[in-house]
Amino acid sequence: MALLQIAEPGQSSAPHEHRIAIGIDLGTTHSLVATVLSGKAKVLNDEQGRVLLPSIVHYSKNSTEYGDAAKPFITTDPKNTIVSVKRFMGRSKADIKFQHPHLLAGADNEMPAFETAQGRKTPVEISAEILKQLKDRVEQSLNNPVNGAVITVPAYFDEAQRQATRDAAELAGLNVLRLLNEPTAAAVAYGLDQDTNLATDRNYVIYDLGGGTFDVSILRFSQGVFEVLATGGHTALGGDDLDRLIVKWAKKQLNIESLDDAEYAHFIVSARKAKEALSDAESVDIKVLTHHLTLDRASFEQIIQVALDKTISVCKRVMRDAKLELDDIQNVVLVGGSTRSYAVQKAVRAVFKQEPLCTINPDEVVAIGAAITANQLIGNSKDGSLLLDVTPLSLGLETMGGLVERLISRNTAIPVARRQEFTTYQDDQTAMLIHVVQGERDLVEHCRSLGRFVLHGIPPMTAGQARIEVTFQVDADGLLAVSAKETTSGVHAHIDIKPSYGLSETDTERLLLDGYKFAEEDKQLRHLNETKVEARRELEALEQALKVDATLLKREQLNALNLAAEQLKAELDTDDIKSIEQAVEQLKVYSDAFAAERMNQHIIDHALKGTKLDDWSNSN
Repeated sequence: MALLQIAEPGQSSAPHEHRIAIGIDLGTTHSLVATVLSGKAKVLNDEQGRVLLPSIVHYSKNSTEYGDAAKPFITTDPKNTIVSVKRFMGRSKADIKFQHPHLLAGADNEMPAFETAQGRKTPVEISAEILKQLKDRVEQSLNNPVNGAVITVPAYFDEAQRQATRDAAELAGLNVLRLLNEPTAAAVAYGLDQDTNLATDRNYVIYDLGGGTFDVSILRFSQGVFEVLATGGHTALGGDDLDRLIVKWAKKQLNIESLDDAEYAHFIVSARKAKEALSDAESVDIKVLTHHLTLDRASFEQIIQVALDKTISVCKRVMRDAKLELDDIQNVVLVGGSTRSYAVQKAVRAVFKQEPLCTINPDEVVAIGAAITANQLIGNSKDGSLLLDVTPLSLGLETMGGLVERLISRNTAIPVARRQEFTTYQDDQTAMLIHVVQGERDLVEHCRSLGRFVLHGIPPMTAGQARIEVTFQVDADGLLAVSAKETTSGVHAHIDIKPSYGLSETDTERLLLDGYKFAEEDKQLRHLNETKVEARRELEALEQALKVDATLLKREQLNALNLAAEQLKAELDTDDIKSIEQAVEQLKVYSDAFAAERMNQHIIDHALKGTKLDDWSNSN
C-alpha cells in the first residue's frame, strides 16, 4: 500500500496542482500580463512575441479589433476607435474635459457610454474586452485556465474608479484576488519587501508616471512589514498629457487655431513619436500631414515643464504627509512608460538628489509585482511580506448644514474599520439618511458623493437621545462598506458602496447576459419606486404628528398643510417622478414649520414643568 505524500498548499511538486495566478497592469496606453513560472515572475507575450497590448479597441459594424490591430484606425476611424479608456473609468460625463473624438451618451452626472458602430459601449465593457484579451493570452500560452488575478490600479483611484475596474475584471471572467495599488506592485517587483534583515527602517519613493495617471507613494519596510506611509497623485496626468502639450505647441508654431478629429489624431501620433525619439536624440523632425517642424530637447523640456511641475508638487506634498526629509529616502523607483523620457528622469534626479532606480523595465515592473502578489494570494508561495496599503482620499458622511464629518482620513492603512456615534435632530425622528462622501473639503458640495441609504425603525425619542452607531469598513482592495445601527433597539442598515459612476450588481448581471436593452428603463423605475416609498413614509409620519399636535397650528397653516398633503397623495397615483418630487418639496415647506412648532412646544412643556411662580420670584 502506498503512503500519501502531504505538501503545503501550492508547494506540491506535481505540476497539475500548481494554480495559475496572474498579475495584470491595466494601463491607459498599454496593458500587459505576467505570471510566476518556476519561481520567477515573467511577462507573457502574444503569438507575435509582443509583450505590450495597446489599450485600444476598434468597433466596426461587423468586427472588433484589439491592440496593435486596432492602432491603424486611430487616424482613419477615430470615432469608433477607443483609446485611453482608463481615463473614462468611474468618471461622470461632466468630468471628461479633455479633447477626444468620441460621441458620449448619458447624463452629465453618470459614467458615459461611447456611441460606436456596434452601439453603445461603456468604459467598463471596453476595459473588460482588453482584460479578456490578456486572459486568453495566458490560457493559450500555458494551456491552463486562470484561477485568480491581481489587477493593479493607480493609488489615487477613488471608490468609483476602483469599483469600475473590479466590474470590468469580473465581466471578463476573472476571479479578482485583489486590487493592488500600482506603486505597491512596483515595490514588490523590486523585492524591496525582502529587506527584512536590516537593523533600520528603509523608506522608498515610488514615482509612477504612466500614460494617463500619475502616482507617488512613500513606502516603509520595517521587520518584514510593508507599509505605505503616504500616497498622492493625479488621475488625469500622464504621457497622454505630454503629447497634448506638444500638439498645443505645434499648433502655435504653425498658427493653427483648431483641428478636426482626424487631424488631431495625426498630430497626437506624431507628438508621441517625437517624445519617444528625444530620449535618444538631441532633436527630432516632426512630419505631420503637410506640416514640418523641428523639436529639440531644450524646447521639449520647456513645453512639458508645467506637467513636470505638477508631479514634483505632488511629491513634495506626499513627503510632508509622511513627515520625511530627503535624507530619509533610501531609493526612488521609477515606474510607468513615461519615465523612460530623459526629461522626467532629469526632473526626478534634481528633486531627490539621487539616481533613480530603473533596472526593471518600467513598462513591466507593475505587472511583475502584481504577478508575485497573485502567486502568494493563490497559495503557490508561502514567501511574502505583509502589505499595508492606504486610503488615497478621506471618507466621511454628511452632517447638518452640509458639512462633512470624516471617519477615515486619507493615508490611513487598510484594511481598516472606524465607528462613530451620531444622533437625531428632530423629536420622534424614526429614520436617518446616511450620505457617504469622499474628499478633503469641508463642505459636501465640494466632495464626491459615494452613496446614500436610510436607517429606518429608530424608536421615537426626544431629539438628541437616539444613538446611531455608523461603521465604515475598507477592505484590502480599498472598497468601502458602511453600516448603521441604533444601539437601543438594534435596528440595522448596511450598504456596500458602489458609486453611481460604476455599475450595480444588476447591471453587471445584465451585461453578462448580453443586455443593456432595459437598463435605462429599469433605473427610472427603481428611482420612481424608491421616491414613492419615501413619500408615503413622510405622509404617514405627518398624519401621526397631526393627531397629537394639530392644535399648535393656526387654521390657515393647517389648511395649507392638509392641501399640500392631499396634492402629494394625488401625485403618488401617477408615475410622474418630477411631479411627485415637487409635491414632496411643497409639503416639506409646511411640515418643517409644523415640526419647528412642535419642538418649541416640547421645550416649553419640559422646561417649565413643575415650576411655580414663587420659584422664579425667590430665585434672587
